[in-house]
Amino acid sequence: MVDINLPVSPSRQHGLALLARFVPRAAEDYAQLRNFDLGAESVSSRLSPFLRHRILTEPEVIATVSREHGTQASEFVSQMLWRTYWKGWLEMRPSVWREYRSGVLGARKRISSEFGLDRTWEMACSGTTGIDGFDAWARQLVDTGHLHNHARLWFASIWIFTLRLPWELGADFFLRHLLDGDPATNTLSWRWVAGLHTPGHAYVASAANIARFTEGRFRPADLAHAAHAVSGSIGPSAGPCPQGGIWDRGVPTALLLHEDDLSPEWLLDAGLRPVSTAFLMTPETRSPLGVSPRIGAFLNSAMRDCAARLSGRIGGIHGPVNGPRAQDALVAWARQSEARQIVTPFAPIGPLSEQLDLLAKRLAAENILLIRAMRPYDAEYWPHATHGFFRFRDAVIGRAMAQPPDGRS
Repeated sequence: MVDINLPVSPSRQHGLALLARFVPRAAEDYAQLRNFDLGAESVSSRLSPFLRHRILTEPEVIATVSREHGTQASEFVSQMLWRTYWKGWLEMRPSVWREYRSGVLGARKRISSEFGLDRTWEMACSGTTGIDGFDAWARQLVDTGHLHNHARLWFASIWIFTLRLPWELGADFFLRHLLDGDPATNTLSWRWVAGLHTPGHAYVASAANIARFTEGRFRPADLAHAAHAVSGSIGPSAGPCPQGGIWDRGVPTALLLHEDDLSPEWLLDAGLRPVSTAFLMTPETRSPLGVSPRIGAFLNSAMRDCAARLSGRIGGIHGPVNGPRAQDALVAWARQSEARQIVTPFAPIGPLSEQLDLLAKRLAAENILLIRAMRPYDAEYWPHATHGFFRFRDAVIGRAMAQPPDGRS
């Protein structure tokens, strides 16, 4: 039996146990209490690290709560769909990700050149600003890799508008520590708080709101009362949504698994029979400033769990491959496997996708194709993320909640 009171264990078994514990509270309790940050008593599923790395998948979690509660679970399902919306939105606007990555480097230069900014940044990251709540959240993030969703908004607002720090460094701080740090959700949520995602609608945290939704645990003083203009471009219009590749069933095939998708059963059930499987893990690419070792430990354990779960279905196992020579190691593995194509789950825009772009070029020089297979769930829902979230939600929530209970696509 899984002890769900222990620190997060990155196994599918543990994730399913967390889901089973949460399901009874996924309807009325969640709808009424989801915004309250009450520490250990918060109504939180704690599933986000499992969903981020697809140890569990969105359709199976949505199907589980919908089967139990029907439309009463619509608030929880709506929150789940934010993850899908952010990914689809960014897929159709990749320049926003590139601008963020450039912005982190530019903000680092500001830190080194603007008097006092480096000290403020260091105090914010270490939780020594003296701001009630903010310091506790900073320390909690570093110590646990977790932060309540509402606290993330408060934290980002204080970072940007009270401390007047570059928003990109705040987003980077989250990616360096969150176990569920997701490029799309993290980047676009910070842009939303800053007023860049929805022009004219920045989020300014208030002491009264924080006190109310922490039931008085935190009462910060001297917070900014208004948003100042934040540098950054407004999001461009949506471009085309990417399409996944299709593998040739008639040629020797290897499978490349990675940290963005650790439930490849949908590929195996569709007939994929890999001669060999490699695991790619690149958490260090999430930030130029160094990533918490907790993230690497989580991913290593998750990959071992995946390999053990699928033993006998994925051929010989190679890896995990990581570090600065990962590309070389994967090319050598591809040669040794004698595969003519490598199938990998489609990686959404982010550091891992950038690594796959590089790998595709290296493999092409070896006359080996890298096929990025897209899950049916993503292929169906991402194209709807053309405008705001509520239009997206209204277009897809009925279909999402009608998904069959075993929907792991």
